[in-house]
Amino acid sequence: MMKKASPLSISRRGFMLVLSSPSGAGKTTLARHVLEAGIDLELSISVTTRPQRASEKEGKDYFFVSEAEFIQLVKTNQFLEHAQVYGHHYGTPKASIEKHLKKGKDILFDIDWQGTQQLKQVSTGDLVSVFLLPPTMGALAERLHKRAEDREEVIQKRMNKAAEEMSHWAEYDYIVINNNLEESVCAVKSIIQAERLRRRRQFGLADFVNMLRDEI
Repeated sequence: MMKKASPLSISRRGFMLVLSSPSGAGKTTLARHVLEAGIDLELSISVTTRPQRASEKEGKDYFFVSEAEFIQLVKTNQFLEHAQVYGHHYGTPKASIEKHLKKGKDILFDIDWQGTQQLKQVSTGDLVSVFLLPPTMGALAERLHKRAEDREEVIQKRMNKAAEEMSHWAEYDYIVINNNLEESVCAVKSIIQAERLRRRRQFGLADFVNMLRDEI
């Protein structure tokens, strides 16, 4: 009996989906909803020297370390990317990233523009970048105040920094204006689906096409 070709047999390399935005524009909330959408996506958990917030859990939101520990990780080349933001260090552990990509696993990164630039330098072909914009600056300020996790002077510092952060929007593949969470989730899901269908990621496609031809 002739073997039938199956799309399920196509091997695919995973990609790194970066979500960036000014602080308070909703990228962490959006990332959580995308992860909960049942589309087989895994979150890359960053290492940080920032103090742990009351709502955050070790190993789920971040890996919290001292500055000395972070510097040692940098010296031993343990990060795929790292950056300093608002006086604190953030880094992406690289040990498991390549392993996941080879297995066809897509990984979500919640990082800033500095981290995105570093990823571009080392993993251009695996990177899909999305920049999230607030609908208005008033909405951005409201979100920062509603979060109620930072002091007023910290909130003001983040607002002052937002203009600089937003100036990097043109460096990203996709732009999403986060006016409505449900619509933003749908937009990111559409991006993921399109990127999964890119020919260059489907390294098993040639074998599948040959199998189709053999059925003739």
